[in-house]
Amino acid sequence: MINIVPIVIEGISVIGVEVKLPKTTLLTINTSKGYIMCGALDIGLLNERLSDRQIIAGRAVGVRTLQELLDAPLESVTYEAEKLGITPGISGKDALIKML
Repeated sequence: MINIVPIVIEGISVIGVEVKLPKTTLLTINTSKGYIMCGALDIGLLNERLSDRQIIAGRAVGVRTLQELLDAPLESVTYEAEKLGITPGISGKDALIKML
């Protein structure tokens, strides 16, 4: 099952997506510039093999809900996210604010 949930941050709507899979749930919250995602996101792939795409993204591990993804510290971020001041340890919500 796929759930698409509007989330309002700083008065701006972003999109939360939950994809229920066997034994796991994929979570992502997207802005027009970038996104944060659960541990399934491969930051190394984005930084190395897809670097030409300049993807702004962050990864939080151990999260099971969209709210946890907003609250959790990011474990890793892409090089492009770092250019916006998004660093490991910043909360998902604070990273999204920098992506607005």
